[in-house]
Amino acid sequence: MYIEKLIFQNYRNYSHLKINLHPKMNIFVGKNAQGKTNILESVYLLSTGKSHRSSKDQEMIKWDKENAFIKGEIITENKKKVIEIGLSKNQKKKIKMNGVPLKKRGDLLGQVHSVLFCPEDLKLVKGSPNERRNFLDQEISNLRPRYYYYLLEYNKILKQRNFLLKRIKYKNSFKDTLYVWDQQLVEIGSKIILTRIHFLKKINEFAKNLHIEITNNLEQIELFYQSTVLSNKEDIKNIKDVFQEKLKKNQIMDIQRGTTTIGPHRDDIKINVNQIDIRSFGSQGQQRTAALSLKLSIFELIHLEIGEYPILLLDDVMSELDQNRQNKLMDSLKNIQSLITCTDLNFLKENYPIENQVYQVKNGQLSMFS
Repeated sequence: MYIEKLIFQNYRNYSHLKINLHPKMNIFVGKNAQGKTNILESVYLLSTGKSHRSSKDQEMIKWDKENAFIKGEIITENKKKVIEIGLSKNQKKKIKMNGVPLKKRGDLLGQVHSVLFCPEDLKLVKGSPNERRNFLDQEISNLRPRYYYYLLEYNKILKQRNFLLKRIKYKNSFKDTLYVWDQQLVEIGSKIILTRIHFLKKINEFAKNLHIEITNNLEQIELFYQSTVLSNKEDIKNIKDVFQEKLKKNQIMDIQRGTTTIGPHRDDIKINVNQIDIRSFGSQGQQRTAALSLKLSIFELIHLEIGEYPILLLDDVMSELDQNRQNKLMDSLKNIQSLITCTDLNFLKENYPIENQVYQVKNGQLSMFS
């Protein structure tokens, strides 16, 4: 899988840009705030239908324009997919694939796969549980688009239940309808929990092997799903029973707080290295290595499941890694397409035998590097 061509119009700091990308390594070099990351963001946008940097589509439109356009021509399984995304300051985002409008962002998921590495990935380890839940949910959705709709449905039900809890606090008669939302929350929430558990188990196997390689057999990583619901059994019926029971047990507390205190929206991933929780006790080097292992495990899992490697996006991460981690990352680039941003080319000193094309980026303009 690789992107053959990218076209921008009024996107971020680009008035118009057309790039014919190399099927292997593409390096974008330049000073900060020149537009390098915008190129990687566009690929992530074409893969997921959203930005990894902003929740507001309007922020991706050139400041003095009303609309923006991003187009990608992707070769996958010897077929071409053309994805177009139109952004407007006054209308909803529009997405087309091969000229056919997609009704929902979820319809785009699974069409193009990319894995993004950026300095902010350290949040996967040391950040809030929400960071890890979002990571897990996004990666599962890319491979299991139906899961994305589970999340949408769950969040709607959760919002309605929380609204009702606040009303019950002031008018107890509303309590009679709470069981309706409980049943729906349990039904969808249990599917989310079980899907996360199974997915994390697959990631865990890849992460273990990758982490041993990266650390020269000095460290062992293990991932655990920490659920506010789950008992010891990974069975959908058992999860539903426990979920229902705990909702009843927590009902008074939920009403007092006006919010639902258990469920997949409160779950987390625990990351142990050598049996120690590195979020609390690990060094920054250990945390960076764990984040790298997590991302590379997603990379390998996608290859296993779809039979093709995803497009790898490396946003200014080489300078953040020591030589050993750089070598491990570069080893993974030999048979795939990668887009790399950097401020210098020092990481190429080892003369890695990978075909590449280097672009100079300056003020939203690209030129071939010489």
